[in-house]
Amino acid sequence: MRNIQKFGLALFIIGLLIFSYIPFIGDYQLNVQLVEKLVKEEHREVMTGILEPMYDKIYTSNFSFIRDFKELFNAYNQDLKDQQAWDKVIWDNYAFSVTKAAAINPVQEHPYKYFGVSIILGVIGGLMYIMPLYRNEPEGIKNNGIYFSSMKARGVLGIFTGTYLILFYVILYWLPEYMTNLVIMVDPLSEALSGNEASQWFLYGLVYTLAILVMGIRMFKKYKGNAYQTIRTGSVMFFQLAFAFLLPEILVLFNMPWHDFKNIWPLDYSFFYEYRIEGMVSSGALGMFMLIWGILLIVIGVPLLTYFYGKRWYCSWVCGCGGLAETLGDPYRQLSDKSLKAWKVERYLIHGVLVFAVVMTALTIVNYFMKFDLLGQATNQLHSIYGFAIGSAFAGVIGTGFYPFMGNRVWCRFGCPLAAYLGIVQRFKSRFRITTNGGQCISCGNCSTYCEMGIDVRWYAQRGQNIVRSSCVGCGVCSAVCPRGVLKLENAGEEGRINEMPIIIGNKSISVKS
Repeated sequence: MRNIQKFGLALFIIGLLIFSYIPFIGDYQLNVQLVEKLVKEEHREVMTGILEPMYDKIYTSNFSFIRDFKELFNAYNQDLKDQQAWDKVIWDNYAFSVTKAAAINPVQEHPYKYFGVSIILGVIGGLMYIMPLYRNEPEGIKNNGIYFSSMKARGVLGIFTGTYLILFYVILYWLPEYMTNLVIMVDPLSEALSGNEASQWFLYGLVYTLAILVMGIRMFKKYKGNAYQTIRTGSVMFFQLAFAFLLPEILVLFNMPWHDFKNIWPLDYSFFYEYRIEGMVSSGALGMFMLIWGILLIVIGVPLLTYFYGKRWYCSWVCGCGGLAETLGDPYRQLSDKSLKAWKVERYLIHGVLVFAVVMTALTIVNYFMKFDLLGQATNQLHSIYGFAIGSAFAGVIGTGFYPFMGNRVWCRFGCPLAAYLGIVQRFKSRFRITTNGGQCISCGNCSTYCEMGIDVRWYAQRGQNIVRSSCVGCGVCSAVCPRGVLKLENAGEEGRINEMPIIIGNKSISVKS
């Protein structure tokens, strides 16, 4: 079995290396016909003139092609900005579309081959490494030397992995033109699902989904015999594959707006943006259903389901961000900061993001119904700031790239506005709690070690206190790793949910508030 794992690991590394090398393959050549085809009509004449020095020139690397494109494009815009001719500035970013159209390389001719030797080879290698895992281990406790692992304890491998993820997200969000060949590689799959060429977001969605599916199998292996973990993992795999990846692409195939039915405002912060609302309203009955469904989830679905089941119904069973954290991020859950200082930062930061999202959305809606007489196009600046700082930098670069540094729930714990909304309901009006049996606790600390949300579970368990925290996502791993069955996830009546159980010390008792 060890040999199979070593071979699988070798295949995964080879696939990853090929995936990382593919963007550097091939040549690039631009002509006036391509530019006229790609750019908007109002920019066509200007753009054909700006890029004239590049026409019919062969570029042997994407770096040189993109460098020349940006020099010409930015020089034109900067000259207009210096003259304060803001109405003539081209705000659209054509770098990715132009680079993709100009590509001349073997990836275009053999996309399936490159897809197979990179992504598919990585998936096969990952599965070969995962399948023998935990084969001879007993069910239950998984205290398996994680703090001695270079990958799982901020060692060299962990630092390398985190750096690679951060770099990938930076390129994905702000420099997608440098991954043009990777997008070309998945064009046939995108065309089969939606009828359109792939974008960087389709590539990301595909890799994201495969990561959840492959690492979900690892979760099955790791928590074998635990029905809750098995069903929960299967749920996030299903919702990511069906609702987040396949269904939105199929909607586009039938000329409907791209829509993820499980994504909820304020996590789906663009739900009330002008283009989203107009897209749904203009798409007939299904579009109106999308709009009404989204509003009902916000106003009725979230508080009702959270009342009965806590925030776990979404954060640990449905959410794509949570799905990646619970599968790909599971090896890093022990790295979450359990300190009181981190908890204070968490409360201010996550609720601050929620307030930002609410204010931005309120201004957007009011301005929309006043036909933009209130703030004009100023709301677009708010959208850009939020999209850059929260939607990209926080949720993507930090939220996933920092798995090997700060644990797997950095975004969910410190930045997700929907998690803040769910948490407020869970803390003050919910039937969910984790009950503890203090008399059975042996203070091993496994529960606190494996809590991805930075909760010192042992502190509550030693005192027989129910765990009622707004940050708890109900993943149940603390219960799964407890060797004495001290912890139990419950949905019971609200009475007695927050208790004041005393600690008995000799003949005296000390009351402890949760």
